[in-house]
Amino acid sequence: MDNRVEKGRATRDALVGVARELFGERGYDGTSIGAVLEAAGVARGALYHHFATKEDLFDAVLDREIARLSTVATEAAAGATNPLEILRRACAAWLRLALDPAVQRITLLDAPAVVGWRRWREIDEAHILGGLRAAIGLLATEGRLAEAEVDMYAHMLLAAVAEAALVIAQSDDPEAALASGQAAVDTLLSRALGEPSS
Repeated sequence: MDNRVEKGRATRDALVGVARELFGERGYDGTSIGAVLEAAGVARGALYHHFATKEDLFDAVLDREIARLSTVATEAAAGATNPLEILRRACAAWLRLALDPAVQRITLLDAPAVVGWRRWREIDEAHILGGLRAAIGLLATEGRLAEAEVDMYAHMLLAAVAEAALVIAQSDDPEAALASGQAAVDTLLSRALGEPSS
């Protein structure tokens, strides 16, 4: 029984990994279930055992991709002790990832249309919001905002960085948009959270 469970997990992981490559390269509409099956080397029944629809498969890919982005942002902030610097580093890492065409397609361009805005935000919140709340909560203890505002600030920052990433993804000059986006987020953080409130 354990062997079957392990094999099932391995099959699911393989399907999500292959689908990530295909969705990232071809987009959701350009990726067929047949292409996923062929690339993964599994039977149709194996795929439908794990995912009832192509949308369900995309949802799993999106969830894993947002979790990966969160990990990259967390690693980028490692070593920083100032909560504002933690936020700056984490946000900058996420914006840099928006240069990757696969990240753009999966997390920014296709996600809202495929899984819907509400589910897209749920996934973002599940993987990213907790870290933002923690860092902003530290700023609240320093008197830079009211404790009651922490959750709202976390949501606002998540939305602002996601929007900046979308602008970068759709820009004709992504590198210039990245520089502009990073500068804008730094300014936003400094002005909103940089000084203790009186």
